[in-house]
Amino acid sequence: MATVESSYSTPKWWKEAGEQPGVTSGWGTVKGITSRLDYIKSLGADVVWSSPILKSPQADMGYDIADYKRIDPRYGSLEDVDELIAELRKRDMRLMMDLVVNHTSNEHPWFLESRASLDNPKRDWYIWRKPKNVNPDGAPEPPNNWAQILGEYNSAWTYDEKTSEYYLSLFTPEQPDLNWENPEVRAAVWDVMRFWLDRGASGFRMDVINLISKAPGYPDAEVVLDSDHKYHPANKHIVNGPKLHDYLREMHREVLSKYDTITVGEMPGVSDEKEIIRSVGANSDELRMIFIFDLVDIDKPNVRMALKPWDIKEMKSIITRWQRVMIENDGWNSVFIENHDNPRSVSRYTNDSTEWREKGAKLLALMQTTLGGTLFVYQGEEIGMRNAPTTWDISEFKDIETINYWKKCEALYADNKEKLAYGRKIIDMKARDHARTPMQWTAGENAGFCDPGTKPWMQVIDDYQTVNVEAQVNADDPDSPSVWQFWQRALKDRKEHADVFVYGDFEDLAPEHPEVYAYVRTSVKGDRWLVVLNFSEKELKWTVPQGFEVESWMRGNYVKDTPDKPSQSGVPLKPWQGLLGRCK
Repeated sequence: MATVESSYSTPKWWKEAGEQPGVTSGWGTVKGITSRLDYIKSLGADVVWSSPILKSPQADMGYDIADYKRIDPRYGSLEDVDELIAELRKRDMRLMMDLVVNHTSNEHPWFLESRASLDNPKRDWYIWRKPKNVNPDGAPEPPNNWAQILGEYNSAWTYDEKTSEYYLSLFTPEQPDLNWENPEVRAAVWDVMRFWLDRGASGFRMDVINLISKAPGYPDAEVVLDSDHKYHPANKHIVNGPKLHDYLREMHREVLSKYDTITVGEMPGVSDEKEIIRSVGANSDELRMIFIFDLVDIDKPNVRMALKPWDIKEMKSIITRWQRVMIENDGWNSVFIENHDNPRSVSRYTNDSTEWREKGAKLLALMQTTLGGTLFVYQGEEIGMRNAPTTWDISEFKDIETINYWKKCEALYADNKEKLAYGRKIIDMKARDHARTPMQWTAGENAGFCDPGTKPWMQVIDDYQTVNVEAQVNADDPDSPSVWQFWQRALKDRKEHADVFVYGDFEDLAPEHPEVYAYVRTSVKGDRWLVVLNFSEKELKWTVPQGFEVESWMRGNYVKDTPDKPSQSGVPLKPWQGLLGRCK
């Protein structure tokens, strides 16, 4: 457990909150979120995190912002957000905005000024560099070999014909990176943050916030991809750069310290414990918590749209590591396995077949609701939504990352059916669109996402007639609660026993077991709860270690088949079975 001086177990509203995103990168509306608040509250969430709803040309589904103080008309108006905040407060809930300030849209007025001329006052608001050289045919070459994050076949630099210079655009050419070295840029960001906090938002999820400080001189990236690739991932030079902590402390000093906020930084590419504690330690004066990517990047080699093997032992070691790190270093975890940038968890970590989807979704719910930290439940996760089917035509995928990746595959492998098929397999497993399909509310047309006769922005997943909110909320089989009902009860248990599940100590009891994840959570008062999770399709037995005696099993994802108390022969576990027991 944390030391006596630690504040790890000190209750805070943002530690116990359960977040649920309120809109995908689709054409929902702010009023639509407001209309669903009773549903979100009934699940057990306390905070709504909205993906970007600000004015945007939608090159990257709203993560290319053209105005930080206006709502995109397709989503609504500022008055609609005011109403949303007011309705949240009536329910003792809060709003967390998405703060996207590593880059803007190339249609933002700041950038339009910056690219207007070499001597424009806002030229230095973005990162401009001269070409590295000019080819014999007269074509300019980028300043270095950095690859675009959402299309590694392309350069991270975009050439501007008017001023004959390149601007850094790590994600897409439509998303130029802001120059955080410029104090005017930072002051403008602080102004945006105050605008939303004063309006009633309770904090921010900060998009790729650890990329705001780049390595001086912009050196070439290490060559890590094959010879088909001219450009390479620049993680070493853009992740947690030399001035990141200076900027975050300034943000805290100038803005965050003056409000009671929830903040979570999206920080891909960093796994160093000391570096992360510098941001989320109780006395860091930076952020409340960050999204650590180790688990959602478990199958990522050098770039996201690729695969590497992994197993349950590796998954367990990642989770256990960060549970212990935060307890021992007075930090704080975010708990999540789904978001708008990753495939559905039931398809990724368990088995989404008709036979096992419900059991797998409940297993993951039991695990997450018994882990220490602030829990984030992604929309659709609470009903066990799956990835899109592999039968979909490639044209159904709308995300710029998938579009760029498939263009690369067609350019490189047009005559290689095997490699093209492998490229499609990666899309079927990892495309961000899997988590962005319309929310499945009912068995009616368009899954209730939009009016009958209206074409949704993206195809609804084919299983909506059986996997939907209406059916699961109204399920009435006491021997087989729906995934939604299981989540609701698990979140209720988490709140009732926050001293154990949110703030308690954590011990992994079976680190070497290839299929079972078993751990014990212990409160400051000494109350102990045992969690046993079978991450396999096998029936097996697991022996409870000496010193742990289960008084009773309190919850499981097999209601009728919950085993008796453990015997000397062990705990019998069915495929994908999860159990929660109170210890004596």
